[in-house]
Amino acid sequence: MSFIKTFIAETVEILNKLDEASIEKMADVIAETRAQNGRLFVLGVGGSAANASHAVNDFRKIVGIETYAPTDNVSELTARTNDEGWATVFKTWLEGSRLNSKDAIMVFSVGGGNLEENVSPNLVMALQYAKKVGAKVVGIVGRDGGYTATVADACVIIPTVHPDHVTPHAEGFQSVVHHLLVTHPKLKAAQTKWESVK
Repeated sequence: MSFIKTFIAETVEILNKLDEASIEKMADVIAETRAQNGRLFVLGVGGSAANASHAVNDFRKIVGIETYAPTDNVSELTARTNDEGWATVFKTWLEGSRLNSKDAIMVFSVGGGNLEENVSPNLVMALQYAKKVGAKVVGIVGRDGGYTATVADACVIIPTVHPDHVTPHAEGFQSVVHHLLVTHPKLKAAQTKWESVK
């Protein structure tokens, strides 16, 4: 089988293995956050940061929930990294945003954060802070979900179907699941452009 056919077959396998109950629970958490006028903060690094930026647009415009990503402001992100260090960059940003118990954090990550391996410690510290203030946590992650999966109120772990393709599948499915969520009847509040054009 060609690489293209193999990759597509892996994608179909992941689709068939997605945990629908976890996605439904994520929709419930986000709906509850919106209902209590809470905000949604989307955290991601690398390709996941790009997905976070896209999700901010969709959750604001389609779902009607106040949504932000700290990585959208490169000046503040790099200033905090330079002055305070990479590990605390999201935590201090959330402190400055006055994260509270009405809010929710959404994590996009391949590994979900792991302090012991020093992988995405910024996600771990942000989630520790979120739990401390009583904010909800949801995530779309790969592998075993890492720290995110252990503390999340709802977490979708993208199944690993090929060990060499964990990152592309995890990051690709972050976008698939976030689009599913903003289209979900519990969340969708505004019609999307092309669906409204006759």
